[in-house]
Amino acid sequence: MNRNLILVAVAAAVVVALLIVLAIGSGGRPDNGLVRVSFATDWKAQAEHGGFYQALANSYYAEAGLDVKIVQGGPGINVPQLLAAHSVDFGIGSNNFIPLNIVEAGAGAKAVMAAFQKDPQVFIAHPRDDVKSIADMKGKPIMVSDATVSAFWQWLKAKYGFEDSQIRKYTFNLAPFLTDPQAIQQGYLSSEPYMIHKETGIEPQVFLLSDHGYPGYAAFVLAADRTIAEQPEVVQAFVDASIRGWVSYLYGDPAPANALIKRDNPEMTDDVIVNAISLMKQYGIVDSGDTLTRGIGAMTDARWQDFYLTMVRAGVYSDDLDVHSAYTLEFVNQGVGLDLKRELTGE
Repeated sequence: MNRNLILVAVAAAVVVALLIVLAIGSGGRPDNGLVRVSFATDWKAQAEHGGFYQALANSYYAEAGLDVKIVQGGPGINVPQLLAAHSVDFGIGSNNFIPLNIVEAGAGAKAVMAAFQKDPQVFIAHPRDDVKSIADMKGKPIMVSDATVSAFWQWLKAKYGFEDSQIRKYTFNLAPFLTDPQAIQQGYLSSEPYMIHKETGIEPQVFLLSDHGYPGYAAFVLAADRTIAEQPEVVQAFVDASIRGWVSYLYGDPAPANALIKRDNPEMTDDVIVNAISLMKQYGIVDSGDTLTRGIGAMTDARWQDFYLTMVRAGVYSDDLDVHSAYTLEFVNQGVGLDLKRELTGE
């Protein structure tokens, strides 16, 4: 998401949020004695939200004392805006830029958990001899979205010497890629590559940016600073239950979550879900690196600093931004879920 858009959006947050909060019903304690909280996702229900839906379906949230309502995202949902207006208690921040942009905007929220250790952003190319790595793409036309230009495109310029002259507009329509064997475009690991193969039978080349040095986390759980200060036990309960949900979704039976995902998003199909789960496990999107010893959701100061300094060098952020205001390690790195993982995998 373009950070300038966030700055503008936050200014209008109260007006929009007052309308949305009536539908969401955030806050309070229902008759069952659980603490009612709302959680806004960043897009329509999908396997990439599976751990949260699993925590709901398997009653992990309820066992933690929470009555959680998942608010499905989509084109009209602006998670930072909702958090700024305290219309939701938690929300997904798609990538590192979101919490840092929130700091710039003074919107009063931060990351409390990184559900994804690797950002699932990819570049996709047809099978071709002159492109076997991201470095080979230098100087070649690449279709990217407007939001990408102010996000990881800046990292590509700094690391690989990409230039803005390479940019071609990506409109989330696969037709230009399918009709041009020289085309290169951005995508999401579990989405565009699968659709390309399903439609054409062609197995495109897929380059996961995280496996080529991109330092970002993804799928953050964001919480308002006020919630963290006034209800830290609620934040901890939500994080812990979400971690257990992700462990169960990846290593146990994902059917309970998948049923809720398809209920919220009737357009979602079983084959897309199965493919996404497989890729998340194959590439270690959720569970790899630090999570193997610290538990899913892990974050470190070193990785946050690495990302921030990389973007400072790329000219995205000033060198006086308080990066530590974008996240807190208070609720993660405690080994939550490791026992459940051993139980489910027998390891």
